[in-house]
Amino acid sequence: MTDKNKTHYEAIVIGAGVCGIYQIKRLADMGMDATVLEAGGDLGGTWYFNRYPGCRFDSESYTYGYTFSQELLDEWHWVEAYSPQPENLKYLNFVADKFDLRKYMQFNVFVKSAHWDEAENLWRLGLDDGRTLTTRFLVMGLGLLSQPTMPRVEGIDDFKGQSFHTYYWPHEGVDLKGKKVGIIGTGATAIQVIGEIADKVGELTVFQRRPNWAAPLNNYRIDDEKMAEIRARYDEIFANCAKSPGGFEHQPDRRGFWEVTREERIKLWDRLYDEPGFGIWLQNFREIFTDEKANAEFSEYIADRIRQRVNDKELAEKLIPRDHGFGVQRVPLETNYYEAYNRDNVHLVDLSETPLKRITEKGIMTSDDVEREFDIIIYGTGFDAITGAYDHIDIRGVGGERLKAKWDEAIQTYLGMFIHGFPNMFLPAGPQSGSASTNYPRGIETGVNWVSDMLEYVQERGYTRVEASAEAEKEWTDHVVQMYSVMLMRKAKSWFTGYNSNVEGHEAGNPRYLVYNGGAPKYVQRIKQVAGAGYEGIEMTSGEAYAAALNAQRVGDAAD
Repeated sequence: MTDKNKTHYEAIVIGAGVCGIYQIKRLADMGMDATVLEAGGDLGGTWYFNRYPGCRFDSESYTYGYTFSQELLDEWHWVEAYSPQPENLKYLNFVADKFDLRKYMQFNVFVKSAHWDEAENLWRLGLDDGRTLTTRFLVMGLGLLSQPTMPRVEGIDDFKGQSFHTYYWPHEGVDLKGKKVGIIGTGATAIQVIGEIADKVGELTVFQRRPNWAAPLNNYRIDDEKMAEIRARYDEIFANCAKSPGGFEHQPDRRGFWEVTREERIKLWDRLYDEPGFGIWLQNFREIFTDEKANAEFSEYIADRIRQRVNDKELAEKLIPRDHGFGVQRVPLETNYYEAYNRDNVHLVDLSETPLKRITEKGIMTSDDVEREFDIIIYGTGFDAITGAYDHIDIRGVGGERLKAKWDEAIQTYLGMFIHGFPNMFLPAGPQSGSASTNYPRGIETGVNWVSDMLEYVQERGYTRVEASAEAEKEWTDHVVQMYSVMLMRKAKSWFTGYNSNVEGHEAGNPRYLVYNGGAPKYVQRIKQVAGAGYEGIEMTSGEAYAAALNAQRVGDAAD
């Protein structure tokens, strides 16, 4: 196990989720003196914390796993096409144990602050257990959806029953049988929960602020024969993922939307709707992401499928979004979600008509002064996405500049992996990188491999300080913004655009440019070009050169 008395490391990774696990594997293989700091009680990140009913992959399991080890691919058997949380956590533990990675990890450690020390050319980390650690290189393995948000409503602490955010679902489980349950939210997480628990509770009341589009998951078991087929195809599967914009096996339909007949479009949509996974989103015509008329036609098709599945016509209309089209934000995949509303014990409260007023001792009161009583309240109210986990650490760069203040003004990065003014800090899966808008592990492996290769380059040449230039950061950020301009998602109220009404300052308004919309192949091509050109846009200095420059600056300051 890691020595808690040790105070300096060559590299520190924050976060022991999917990103941090692979990052420490690469650092260990390089022989770097490194540790991982994890706030949770064990490794797993998303799959450690989120234990709510129905929690599972929406990526195909066999495209989600790591690719770095043939032995790992040969040994692990996925049990479902879209693996459930317990199995996902089991997988990550299997990986960590197989490669003996736990010895590098420290759990129940929250990083309160990370301050750049200009004089010593290193990072100083303040931990909640009172320790201070220093490191030459700081690698942020923070999850994109790891900072849960609660609704901004009075009385949350007044409720006398059991209540929790889905992210903090009790590890010991929750007895739902016969209980009156209220759930606030109808985002991706709540959609999974609702479909899973509707037939297990006494009464379920769903409080919906605005509906989301959703499509069937169509999950299935993977038997030995199917797993053997998958193993035989792994090279092909990952090659397909590398070629697709979203990092999945799904490839967009290259025909023009308007070049085929309406009948042909319907035929494609009928097939995709009944197939597993994101095909209905990502194997579709490309115009649904960019052409408002094409998107409107397709959205109406999905609306009709919802109407076919919900018996109550008036209720069906309440479940159909009116403020955005299908596919302009990440699409939740569901199992029996719409059918849940056909049950007599499931009720919908439309918060656009009667907003939340307060949480009471007994339950939830809406603006019409109706108080509904519950045994359990579930908050499926989402996350302060992508940058939220960074904001909860006091990160200060050169001259004491706060990262939160910099990003409050505008999200700015270089390649999504560097921030000007924050030397020696690496973001393998940061905002504007190749991870936020793709099949997450595929983007993570790309980012971790690139950062690790760069660290090897830095070590071999004796560099001790690396930082993106202001010009490179501006050029990349301008490119990210430009890629939003061609996508309909720019109008969506989603975490892709930084919208979250539960976070002050992130309400509807100007979008925050959090994701890269150019697709995985274009992103990979760009970062390969940067590396091939000697890491253009990144300024590197050796310890001696840095010390000389710093001394010259001090002399100049004294002369002034």
